[in-house]
Amino acid sequence: MKKYYLNLVEQSNGDYEVHAEACYFQPKKEFEYLGWFFSCEAAVITAKARHPRKKINGCKTCSNDCHTS
Repeated sequence: MKKYYLNLVEQSNGDYEVHAEACYFQPKKEFEYLGWFFSCEAAVITAKARHPRKKINGCKTCSNDCHTS
């Protein structure tokens, strides 16, 4: 299991990225702790449920299975 976080700063393409703990690109400020999950898919589902109007995506580096754009 890993801890996952949502970057609350919008990326240039409109995405808000989900990061696993210790990812090089994990934000140091302006993030939301999502919780412990077995997969990035569960973390992304949680982030989308909390923020239904935001375009949520997995980080290409640490959550590549959930990276769609």
